[in-house]
Amino acid sequence: MRSDDGRVELSDSTLTVRGQSFLLLELERAELTPVRWILWYLLGGLGLAAVMIAFLQNWLRTGPAMTGMALTALLLAYGHRGTNRLRLHRLGREMLNFALPGETPPWQRLTAEINRRIFRVHDHAAREAAAVLAAADEATRQAAQAAQEAGNFDNSSG
Repeated sequence: MRSDDGRVELSDSTLTVRGQSFLLLELERAELTPVRWILWYLLGGLGLAAVMIAFLQNWLRTGPAMTGMALTALLLAYGHRGTNRLRLHRLGREMLNFALPGETPPWQRLTAEINRRIFRVHDHAAREAAAVLAAADEATRQAAQAAQEAGNFDNSSG
């Protein structure tokens, strides 16, 4: 699975984000947070307020006031656009953050698929570990039983 812009690539066992590869087994989960650019919100909002106050105080004529309102409204819209932060939680290590541009819903679908695959890989590894542990316990039990039978055989023949 690959994102539309090719920044994120997901396979059955690896995740590659902007050229950095991670095994799904080393990841705990991924989360996506839409981030708005507060500086642009502040600049747009304060600029819009300043232009409107200047217009209402008759310091600006209608043409420059409309131009100022349009430009500061564009700053507000640019701040609302923001970005998406992909946060990868790694087992026993610090989190990694990646900025992903564009609309949030496609990234949310990709993040949900990443989490499904991470959980699937962890479940598979847990089943394998449980099977190995059960086999080791069975081998230990059989070795103890064989040792006990050998001890009983030596006691009865001696």
